[in-house]
Amino acid sequence: MRPVIRVIALKLLAFSVHSGAFRRAPRAYLIACWWYLRGKRLRARNQFAPLLGASSGAFQLWRLRNAARPAPIGGGYVPIVALIDAHGGGSVEATLQSLDAAGIAAIVVDGPHARDGAGLLERLPGPLQDTWLMPLYAGDRVARGAAAAYVGAIAEAEPDAALIYADDDIVDPNGHSHTRPHFKPAWNAELFCHFDYLSGSCILRARTTEIGAVEGGADWVARLVHAVADRAHPVRLTEILHHRQRRPRKTPIAPLTIVRDALPPVTVIVPTRNRADLLAVCLDGLAATQYPGFDTIVVDNGSDEPEALALLAQIDGRSCRVLRHAGPFNFSAINNRAVAEADGRMICMLNNDVEIAQRDWLAILATQAGRSDVGAVGPRLLYPDGRIQHAGVVLGVGGGAAHAHRLQDPEEEGYFWRHALPQFTSAVTAACLVVLRERFLEVGGLDAQAFAVAFNDVDLCMKLNARGWRSLYEPRATLVHHESLSRGFDKDPVGAARLARELAALKSRWATDHRSDPFHHPDLSRFSEQFVVGL
Repeated sequence: MRPVIRVIALKLLAFSVHSGAFRRAPRAYLIACWWYLRGKRLRARNQFAPLLGASSGAFQLWRLRNAARPAPIGGGYVPIVALIDAHGGGSVEATLQSLDAAGIAAIVVDGPHARDGAGLLERLPGPLQDTWLMPLYAGDRVARGAAAAYVGAIAEAEPDAALIYADDDIVDPNGHSHTRPHFKPAWNAELFCHFDYLSGSCILRARTTEIGAVEGGADWVARLVHAVADRAHPVRLTEILHHRQRRPRKTPIAPLTIVRDALPPVTVIVPTRNRADLLAVCLDGLAATQYPGFDTIVVDNGSDEPEALALLAQIDGRSCRVLRHAGPFNFSAINNRAVAEADGRMICMLNNDVEIAQRDWLAILATQAGRSDVGAVGPRLLYPDGRIQHAGVVLGVGGGAAHAHRLQDPEEEGYFWRHALPQFTSAVTAACLVVLRERFLEVGGLDAQAFAVAFNDVDLCMKLNARGWRSLYEPRATLVHHESLSRGFDKDPVGAARLARELAALKSRWATDHRSDPFHHPDLSRFSEQFVVGL
């Protein structure tokens, strides 16, 4: 595209995206403009990002802007051979034409286009150990620069790398209209158990025994990819190299297997101040929880309302222990003190404004927290109106960290149903967090000096992650969170200054202002809790 025409097209598309955002949400759009005019650029971008990124023209604008990216440079000749599954009704000819334009050799494995006689190993142009295979579904296409991009990724990967995957989008049968881009996370084994985001958009090195899956049977593409992924650590390539006709449909998530006799004792820690109505609801939910052995510590931080004092006196020594913690509110110090006195092998930090309606929530979280590779586990939290409040934490959003998929309707797909799938995340919220007590103590617990109120959970999870204990989001446990109702929001100058200090500490310690969350994507917006294309 000529430079002048490209500039005009960019301006027209940008106008279309902005006008579409204004038509869908005029009030929110005008608020974003107001913040921008007042010089509050970060606040304006946080407001603009979900409005613009959700526009139907956002991806087209992104594609046109990124057309100027430097072409990928390969690292030398590496044999890549596409294996085409001719089943499913897609056009084999379209796939072959695409591969020919990209300079990738192809073998139609089965169907009417396949050659009879020789087996697949005999049809490969070189030794199996030196050949990278690209299993594809008929009808799918590859980008013209796919071969060079993959060869460059091979050159940068570890010598024993066996699977490299890329981003993809959806195209119409003519290969023109591009929609629904999938900007994929770094390798997330837990997510892959529930959602295959590799098959049809990767290259791999297979063993002779694994090739047997290709020689016959239904959906051999997925079976071959799963076989290699099970033994190798897949490598992500952040480029859209595959243009697909369709993707697999979401399948129901199986219930988690819970062995109740193996569940460890848990101490539930509930910080509170006044608001007896909230605490009573939280404790009623704990009383109805089905778990073989747990105790509760309520930490009172200076309640002075008669109703709250009466409730604390009523429960102390009966349904739970009450600890008195005087002084300014310091979430980290409060929980650290309770952990020091906890009897449970696991601890569960639980806000007093969390409402529990699911009886097996604690058993689900404790089962996952008992895994050798897992540190902190958090559930899905909903606002009282049913929208999502927490579905894991993403680093870098707004320069710090933010809750993923916030305000998403849990019944809608959102970003490839990510909000509904168990997966590793960079962090989970301490509004409800389960972790083995010894692991909590080994990393020093919550940092009461740097993170008295905000980001202490992110810091804890990052410290656990650094020891090899990954954070896990588990939506099969779902609770309701009346967020910040008991303490209010930080609108006063003192609270705002404290939040600014804690955000600065998070950026300094974990580089959240410029690092890319591995479970997010560099081309998704860093200014939106929704997973939308970054503009």
